[in-house]
Amino acid sequence: MDGTGHAHAAGGVLLPHPTSDLPALITWALGPDADLRAPRLHRNGKDGDPLLVLTAPAAERLGLPLTLEDRRALRLPDNHPVIKQLTKAKWQLTRRGFGPWPRIYRPASPTSGRQCVQLAVLPWGALDSRAWGEDTADLPAPELAELLTAYATRLLTPRGSTAVTGLELMTALRPPTRAARNPETNTWESAPVAGSLTRPVDPAPPEAPDEHPVVAALYPRSHQRTPDQVLDEEAYDWIRDPELLTDAECAATHAVGLDVNMAFAAAANRLTVGLGPAAHTTHPRFDPKTPGCWLADLSSLPHDPRLPSPFTPHGKQPTGPAWYATPTLAYAQELGHEVRPTEAWLRPDHGPYLDAWYTRLRDAYMATMADLGVTSSLTESEFLRAMATHKQHDPLAASVLSAIKATVKGGIGKLRERPQGAGYRPGEPWPALERPTWRPDIRAAVISTARVNMHRKMLKLSTAAGLHPIAVLSDCAVYLSPGPSPLDLLPHTPDGKPLPGGFRLGVSPGMVKHEGTQPLLWAVQMLDEGLNPARHIKGHDAAADGE
Repeated sequence: MDGTGHAHAAGGVLLPHPTSDLPALITWALGPDADLRAPRLHRNGKDGDPLLVLTAPAAERLGLPLTLEDRRALRLPDNHPVIKQLTKAKWQLTRRGFGPWPRIYRPASPTSGRQCVQLAVLPWGALDSRAWGEDTADLPAPELAELLTAYATRLLTPRGSTAVTGLELMTALRPPTRAARNPETNTWESAPVAGSLTRPVDPAPPEAPDEHPVVAALYPRSHQRTPDQVLDEEAYDWIRDPELLTDAECAATHAVGLDVNMAFAAAANRLTVGLGPAAHTTHPRFDPKTPGCWLADLSSLPHDPRLPSPFTPHGKQPTGPAWYATPTLAYAQELGHEVRPTEAWLRPDHGPYLDAWYTRLRDAYMATMADLGVTSSLTESEFLRAMATHKQHDPLAASVLSAIKATVKGGIGKLRERPQGAGYRPGEPWPALERPTWRPDIRAAVISTARVNMHRKMLKLSTAAGLHPIAVLSDCAVYLSPGPSPLDLLPHTPDGKPLPGGFRLGVSPGMVKHEGTQPLLWAVQMLDEGLNPARHIKGHDAAADGE
């Protein structure tokens, strides 16, 4: 909405709409003239609700302020005239209130069906620059319509931040319920969908964050849980001791960063996760096919200090018994170690819940990369050249790509959403716990798998080519290299193909791209100062940049 009485849709289409007040605009958005609904992604799901994106002139014309006075809650006060208009017209707001992404609805009835409209208020920061790109919110209305339509067509109509949309995409692809006819009463009832998350479940105590009521019931508030009390499956943040650099490594000229494409999405592919509650058991026999968390002691396993340990996010060897997600212990077994858990919380009801989510994200990512001139048919050299300029190829597609990546990481993060707001007290439940998709165990399994996948490739380079990383941060590994390009570093077979099982250059999820190159002395100085070169190999702080 540009404030002129016209709505910009995809393909340059202009739709005239009422501008008198917000209730009239919502009624128009739900009517046949607008035709804004998106088709459902699953036969048991719901059609997508219309999204109205308000630029600053449109917001002003509807009587909305350009800045929110409540900077803490980022919500319009309940006594604002626009909210009074909605209430008078019998429209309701969700518990989120009227913020940057308000949902406005009327309760569904057999005659009216679903009536719900999503707004995105741009002057209030609806499009986060870390996810959508620096200047996306300031684009002309027609370009913004093209960008958001591409995202909505390939993934889902945005329903909030990219993190919220990532979580909503899981539910849209695997709805919790379906309509089923009761043979006794011959009426339609709501029934669970097999393979979906159908109801909220409590986490196992080791899986729960410190604020959770399950933890508050076990430990005093000031208690710091130890590895044998809490599951710590997080992404890598490791640097090698500079004393362990060899003479051959110090003869290198550059530090080269390799970044795994869509690492967390790739980890979700074909991953079996728990669907229902966890059951406690003692002295279980380890089963790599059963999702859950296990208490085991891996501290005595051999460890090469030139590689991060696969069992801890900090990369140091475990010091005693600790809780591990199934993929981590399965990798220990894969390495030939005997795994003997003493205790476990297991989920006998399980399935590949995230498969459809991964597939849709992968297809959206690959289609957008193709728009940017990067395809799977490119040779390694062509791929590196295309990646060097791909964001300049099509700035709108580059913004869509940024949003797709943020949707992956944000969606995984939302599986363990922590409490928010100054009024929260530890030990009290918070709203996110009411969602079937509040599942810290699934987040742990994905991150565990991503970390194991990284280690497997690093171990292959270590054993087959004698290459060891100097730093790892999440999905980025830094190696010392005789030249500035990944081609100067990555080993190949005698017939010129990439080393099987190692890092492979390419566009597909799980393959790697060039993250950045810096001089050798820069990298060694970072290690001496205890800083992680992988964080800064691009020339800026990758984590602060939302990567």
